[in-house]
Amino acid sequence: MALLCRRAAVLLKPRGAPPVRLHAARLCSSGGQYEYIFVEKRGEKQNVGFIQLNRPKALNALCDGLMSELGRALDAFEADGDIGAVVITGSDRAFAAGADIKEMQNRTFQECYGGNFLSHWNRVSTVKKPVIAAVNGFALGGGCELAMMCDIIYAGEKAQFGQPEILLGTIPGSGGTQRLTRAVGKSLAMEMVLTGDRISAQEAKQSGLVSRIYPVEHLVSEAVKCGEKIAANSKLVSAMAKEAVNAAFELTLAEGNRLEKRLFHSTFATEDRKEGMTAFVEKRKASFQDK
Repeated sequence: MALLCRRAAVLLKPRGAPPVRLHAARLCSSGGQYEYIFVEKRGEKQNVGFIQLNRPKALNALCDGLMSELGRALDAFEADGDIGAVVITGSDRAFAAGADIKEMQNRTFQECYGGNFLSHWNRVSTVKKPVIAAVNGFALGGGCELAMMCDIIYAGEKAQFGQPEILLGTIPGSGGTQRLTRAVGKSLAMEMVLTGDRISAQEAKQSGLVSRIYPVEHLVSEAVKCGEKIAANSKLVSAMAKEAVNAAFELTLAEGNRLEKRLFHSTFATEDRKEGMTAFVEKRKASFQDK
């Protein structure tokens, strides 16, 4: 939830921040409606939503404006029938180095509690379509929390993950203590939260926080490829599968199995389930219509 302390921030401050890499067609901002992110469709069939955080001078610090724009972009992709998955990424240097400390520095308890501060950040975790985080560089504090809100995390070889809020006299406030513990276990999560220490991409993979590691220059393209694979399936059934997996973190095994069974049975009310099984029997590729 928090950016590094001032001392650490000085160490991380880029010397003439490198330009954000643009791939294929230049990233657009959908008619100029976004100030802090670039948004476009990617993939051979343009069925993968692509969002790139764009505050390079601030190492993509998650200010309120950026998070509001991210929510709007996700809402747009959620409503777009052509989009089957979404990729969120940052720059080569930083996915996001944390929340914007300057914005929260002078907030009071009354303001935070009364206004339910940071509650809108949860939009990322409630999107029905699968969301992939492509993490290069720093994913610290709120940046790590943002990545963990996504369904899949791919990391570049030089990525670093951490929850350094303790160094600022506070604690994670957007899921860091909860999602990190579920992902890597109590001991490592406790160590990271209590010391503010970071872990490398390799350590993150070993602990289960990320699923794959790629060279920096290939990370985004590989994340988009994953999005294309997901988007090729039934969007309706993908949403059911995502709901079932996420329920494993909320329910007992018995309750989770009951939910899974209900969702499994529900697929038999869809045309896509019939098409998928028929295509398998007929030894042809399925043509899903998201119905």
